[in-house]
Amino acid sequence: MSRLYVIHVGKDTNLFCSYCERQLFCFGCKHFSNFAVKFFYMSRNEQELKGVTLLGNQNTQYNYDYTPEVLETFENKHPENEYLVTLDCPEFTSLCPKTGQPDFGHLIINYIPRTLMVESKSLKLYLFSFRNHGDFHEDCVNIIMKDLVKLMDPKYLEVIGLFNPRGGISIKPFANYGDDEHQDVVRARLLASFHNK
Repeated sequence: MSRLYVIHVGKDTNLFCSYCERQLFCFGCKHFSNFAVKFFYMSRNEQELKGVTLLGNQNTQYNYDYTPEVLETFENKHPENEYLVTLDCPEFTSLCPKTGQPDFGHLIINYIPRTLMVESKSLKLYLFSFRNHGDFHEDCVNIIMKDLVKLMDPKYLEVIGLFNPRGGISIKPFANYGDDEHQDVVRARLLASFHNK
């Protein structure tokens, strides 16, 4: 009997027939009726999750002051692939350093990982720690970019801040970093981020 191998990768499901070794997209293989389906999950072992302590922890502590120490990483299992990770943070808050009034923004973090990746719950807690942090929008975006570069040593990383208007003006800071091999991306993304509207 032939076997159909189903490999789950994120939202996508890749199907392969082990008999004819074709990738199947709509069960189009003529051997499909003879298949026994076998699932393979690319799971991580305990050693790979050693530095991930916040995920699944029911006693989460929320720090209201800037706390970069909360950031955690895990190993990139695909360092041979150059791929992009986007982290969308629509509820970022900080304080105006002069008036103490709250500022609200939408942060988008894009990065090309090297060997380490940021764990998302730790990132959530880190961003939450800006809640009582008094700094200008431009400072917050640059601090976040520098902390993540220090944490992960990515090939490329950018932080985009889309802050709600205050006094009729919205501020949209952009900060990015790239290693020597990605300086062309640094410049291209910076130039592409100029807003005309």
